[in-house]
Amino acid sequence: MKQVRITKAGAPEVLQTVEAPDPSAGPGQIRIAVEASGVNFADIMARLGIYPDAPPIPCVVGYEVAGTIDQVGEGVEGLEVGAEVMALTRFGGFSELVCVPSEQCFIRPSGMSAEEGAAIPVNYLTAYQLMIAMGSLKAGERVLVHSAGGGVGIAAIQLAKNLGAEVIGTASAWKHDALREMGVDKLIDYRTEDFETRVLEMTEGRGVELILDAVGGKSFKKGMRILSPTGRLGMFGMSSAATGKKRSWISFLKAILTMPLFEFNPGALINDNKGVFGVNMGHMWSEVDRLSLWTEELLQLYQQGAIKPHIDRVFSFQEAAQAHHYIQDRKNFGKVLLKP
Repeated sequence: MKQVRITKAGAPEVLQTVEAPDPSAGPGQIRIAVEASGVNFADIMARLGIYPDAPPIPCVVGYEVAGTIDQVGEGVEGLEVGAEVMALTRFGGFSELVCVPSEQCFIRPSGMSAEEGAAIPVNYLTAYQLMIAMGSLKAGERVLVHSAGGGVGIAAIQLAKNLGAEVIGTASAWKHDALREMGVDKLIDYRTEDFETRVLEMTEGRGVELILDAVGGKSFKKGMRILSPTGRLGMFGMSSAATGKKRSWISFLKAILTMPLFEFNPGALINDNKGVFGVNMGHMWSEVDRLSLWTEELLQLYQQGAIKPHIDRVFSFQEAAQAHHYIQDRKNFGKVLLKP
């Protein structure tokens, strides 16, 4: 089978398509003939060598796939060869064949394409955990969604509008028209506008009840200042540590050193009636029942038409480097996928 391998830490060109032995489904596992794999920013950080959870380089990453079951291991019930599925993989997803525990695999609803299936697990589960499971977003509340035109951002917008919340999004100006069509109420061009100033102007100084922030560094600090009383800051990444296409320890340290340590002080949080929480979907693999419940709820929302992944571009395995360039150049609006 073919795989996309990170051969060493570096620019996108370190990604190479290689041949590897076909895996076999072990007890409790199913094997998927992959039709599409989702690309996430965690994969880019792994390529840069600054993602602590990634396997040692050289390695094959990829958190999510969709395709057809072509082999079922001993002891698996409810999943059969030929079933159209999507799955969480936690590495190894950039492969033609992937073996995963059966509990990480879900039947795709009728009408859901493999491309849509590969775009749901990471982005929508992350958005669900941020906004519903931990963020407790309610109708009438305001949420600030950073990187609103990305995969998690679009997932969050759809979930927020389904809840009846008001959405403020940050994104490049060229994405604003499409985001308005998706229901975003107010938009900020993060390249030319200071989001802290603009949010306070837009809300007449009150701020927002929830922030979704994967930027990190000083963005967390600004976010704490624009939370209203009872406001919550949801942190789920640190893209500010990956500013270039090669590893930079200077950028990494700068992002760490500009974290809001004083604002995270328990006394300050108590006095200001604010909350802070973190989300890392890669550390939720042991929460099988919880992830299954969330996924089933998301699939119901898909069938109701409340959510629908927006696929921006699909690259072949041989074009994996181009896919990483595309994301790091901030050209994507929605999800980027790889196909074998």
